[in-house]
Amino acid sequence: MPTKTSRRAAVAAASTPDTAPAAPRVKRDRTHYLYLAVIAAVVLGIAVGLIWPDAGVELKPLGTGFVNLIKMMISPIIFCTIVLGIGSVRKAAKVGAVGGIALGYFLVMSLVALTIGLVVGNILHPGDGLHLTNAIKASGHDQVSSDALPPVDFVLSIIPTTFVSAFTEGQVLQTLLIALLTGFALQAMGSVGQPILRGVEHIQRLVFRILAMVMWAAPIGAFGAIAAVVGSAGLDALKSLAVLMLGFYVTCVLFVFVVLGTLLRVIAGLNIFTLFKYLAREFLLILSTSSSESALPRLIAKMEHLGVSKPVVGITVPTGYSFNLDGTMIYMTMASLYIADALGTPMSVGEQIPLLLFLLLASKGAAGVSGAGLATLAGGLQSHKPALVDGVGLIVGIDRFMSEARALTNFAGNAVATVLVGTWTKEIDKIRVRQVLAGELPFDETTLLDEGVQPHAEIPEQGGEKELAKA
Repeated sequence: MPTKTSRRAAVAAASTPDTAPAAPRVKRDRTHYLYLAVIAAVVLGIAVGLIWPDAGVELKPLGTGFVNLIKMMISPIIFCTIVLGIGSVRKAAKVGAVGGIALGYFLVMSLVALTIGLVVGNILHPGDGLHLTNAIKASGHDQVSSDALPPVDFVLSIIPTTFVSAFTEGQVLQTLLIALLTGFALQAMGSVGQPILRGVEHIQRLVFRILAMVMWAAPIGAFGAIAAVVGSAGLDALKSLAVLMLGFYVTCVLFVFVVLGTLLRVIAGLNIFTLFKYLAREFLLILSTSSSESALPRLIAKMEHLGVSKPVVGITVPTGYSFNLDGTMIYMTMASLYIADALGTPMSVGEQIPLLLFLLLASKGAAGVSGAGLATLAGGLQSHKPALVDGVGLIVGIDRFMSEARALTNFAGNAVATVLVGTWTKEIDKIRVRQVLAGELPFDETTLLDEGVQPHAEIPEQGGEKELAKA
C-alpha cells in the first residue's frame, strides 16, 4: 500500500508538466535601438548645421515639436504620481515632512551653487577685454522677459483659475497644488476613496504608455534641435566666448561630481557614477533636446523603480524642477560677473552678493518660462542692476550651448535630491536600490511602470501601496 509521501510525490510528478506555471518570458528590450538612433541623429544634426547652416535653422520646429510632446505629458504624470503617493499614505504629516525637508535642501544647495559660481567667476574673469556694440546692447534688452514675476505675484500664480486650467496651462506648480489637494482629500476619504485611487492608477498606466510611444520620435527631435543650434551659432560665435563656456562646464562638473557625489556617498552610500549610469538615457535625451523637462516624466518613473517611495518622488521631483535649479544658479552667477567685467564695471564682492541673492529669488519667479536661464538673468539685472542688461547680448550666441550644461546639472541635482530626501525620510528600499543599480531589476522601457513587481523589502511606515493593491 503506497505511503502518503509516495502518493504526494506521484501526484507532484504527474502534475508538474501540465500545471506548473511556466517561467515568464523576459521581454526583449528593443529601446536601445532608439537611443542609438538618437546618437546618430545628434551627429547628423551637427553635420547639417555646419554644412548647411540655413537649412539647419529651418529644422528647429522638429526639436520644438518633440519637446512640446513631452511637456504635454508632464501635468497628467505629476498629478497621477502625487495623488497615488499621498492617497495611499495614512499619515498626512509624513507628506509635510517630505516637502519641508526637500525645500530646505533645495535652498541650501542653491546657495552652494551660487557660491561655487561666485568663486570660479572671480578667479577666471572671462569678460575682460571684450567690446560692446550697439547691436549687442539691443540684443541684450530683447531678452528681458515680462513672464518673470515678482515674488508675491509668483506665489499667487501657483493658484490656477479653475481646477482644470492647471492641466491646460502647463504650469507645473499649479498641477502640483491641485494634486496635493486631491491626494489629501482622498486620504481623508479612507476606503471610500479607494475606487478613485484605482481609477487614477489606470490613468497613470495609460499616460506612461503614451509617453513610451512619444519617445520613439526622439531621434527626429534631437536631429532638428541640434541642427538648429549649430546652424544658428556656428563655430565662429563660440571662439571669443570659449573661456566662459569652459569655465561654466568645469564648474558644473565640479559641483555635480564633488559636491553632489560626496553627499550621495556619505548620506545614501551610493556611487554617483553608478546612479548616472542608470540614468544614462535620460542624460542623452536632455543633451539632444537641451531641455531637462524632456526627462522629467522618465525621472519620476525611474526613481520609483529604483526604490524611492511614491510620496517622496511625487513631491521632490516636480518641486525640484521649480526650486532646485543648481545649474541655473551657477549660470547666473558666472554670467553676471562676465557681463560686469565685459562692460568695464567689475563688481566688488559686496555688490555681487546682493545681486546674486536677488537672482536666487528671481529664478523662482521664472520657473517654467521658456529659455528661463537667459530670461531670468536679463529680468533680474533689469530689476536690480539695469546698467548690466546691455551686456546680456554678449552671451545670447552661446546661451543655447550653455543651456545644455544647465539642464544636465539641474537634472542631476534633482535625481540626487530624490535619493537623499528618500534616505532622510526612510522612504527608500536600499536592498532594491542595490538590485536595480546592479542591473538585476531592469527598468521596463515599454510601460515605464513596475506592473506587478513589489519591492524586495518593506519600507517603514509605508503600507499604502500594499493596501491599495488589496483593495
